[in-house]
Amino acid sequence: MPSRGRHQTTSKECKTVMKRIEALEGVSGLIIGRSYGGKSLGASSATGAVRIQRKVSGGLKAVTQTEKGLQEIFIRTEAGAEDSIAETIRGWA
Repeated sequence: MPSRGRHQTTSKECKTVMKRIEALEGVSGLIIGRSYGGKSLGASSATGAVRIQRKVSGGLKAVTQTEKGLQEIFIRTEAGAEDSIAETIRGWA
């Protein structure tokens, strides 16, 4: 059972961005992680903005800006596709 007060829901804008990510060539899935209320990607980040944090075994760790804070996401990728997927997402900013 998740910790009390932590949830795995996200805003409408973030869901739209996540669907765009899932549709990318080389993406095999997307896992929604924890939400952190009151945090921000920065003053210029709009709701739905995505920041790739790092490349890890099996995919990419990222966060997206929600209406109330940050949402962790894990992007499962095919082997070798991480760099091109990360560049595509960075280009959306």
